[in-house]
Amino acid sequence: MNVLITGGCGFVGSNLAISLKKKYPHYQILCFDNLKRRGSELNLARLKEFDISFIHGDIRVASDFDEAGPIDLLIEAAAEPSVLAGLNGGTEYLIDTNLNGTVNCLNFALKNKAKFLFLSTSRIYPIEPLESLNYTEQNTRFSWTDNQPLLGISSKGVSEAFTTKGYRSLYGTTKLSSELIIDEYHHMLGLETLINRCGVLTGPYQMGKIDQGVIVLWAAKHFWKKDLAYIGYGGEGKQVRDLLHVDDLFNLIDFQIHNFSKINGKTYNVGGGKDCSLSLQELTDLCQKHSGNKISINKIKENRPADLRIYLTDNTKVTSELGWKPLKTPDNIISEIYDWINVNQNLLKPLLS
Repeated sequence: MNVLITGGCGFVGSNLAISLKKKYPHYQILCFDNLKRRGSELNLARLKEFDISFIHGDIRVASDFDEAGPIDLLIEAAAEPSVLAGLNGGTEYLIDTNLNGTVNCLNFALKNKAKFLFLSTSRIYPIEPLESLNYTEQNTRFSWTDNQPLLGISSKGVSEAFTTKGYRSLYGTTKLSSELIIDEYHHMLGLETLINRCGVLTGPYQMGKIDQGVIVLWAAKHFWKKDLAYIGYGGEGKQVRDLLHVDDLFNLIDFQIHNFSKINGKTYNVGGGKDCSLSLQELTDLCQKHSGNKISINKIKENRPADLRIYLTDNTKVTSELGWKPLKTPDNIISEIYDWINVNQNLLKPLLS
């Protein structure tokens, strides 16, 4: 199989590429990336170690794909991933990458009659409906109840039946717009497609920032004893997210790409679920446990634009149809992140501290 991974030097793309090559050494894996995100250049050496090819290209530029050659599968993992992107009015790069870039990827897949797997996001679900849900406040976290005013939501999380009507952040809108176009390419042009709406993805080799990759950022700030802040919802750190280790995502994608005909055209919510979720308070406790450090955490009561009190993924559909469920626990994930930071601290300190 010839596989092209866009965003192939990013956290998700590079880890998928390496995991595929380890399991299927005879596959030809090609990573395509513009190296815009700081730290992505560090993955070039990792890719070379596993004999994975690299193209310095930008999905916004259709002609950059010319160097790629024939492919059987395109995994679209390229994105401007920040939920805060474009909120200062600079929307051009966000839209050009996350929407127009996806169209270029679709056209290249269509030209090659290749299968197309799109990594979307839970952020396609709108903010106001999510914030209107019934919840309880516990000692360390907020929790959704089972008694809810909308379909597609329970204490387990958000299912594919949840509404997509409403505003959701410019980032989420570009990803939902891409999903709609992908659906048209599937039904009208016969392209084989699959969409995974991912929750918070994390693990070693993620270059965490405050607006994307917060799990690694939180761990790194504890490691180097730097200050953090609980932002929004009273500044208590009770906001909750589920988290999915990139290895668990690979296990799913591995099954999907080798059973594509059975799930062609489908969309799945994919995340850690309620059992693999943390509030910021709980994340702090785990970071203190594994780093041995306690740091100062400020309290900022005011919410930021696009903040959410809770997001959990209901994996019922993907588990029942494909038999997949995440295996890593929050403790596993934080432990692995600290092992990676420990080994690579001199290289990572300028990027993460």
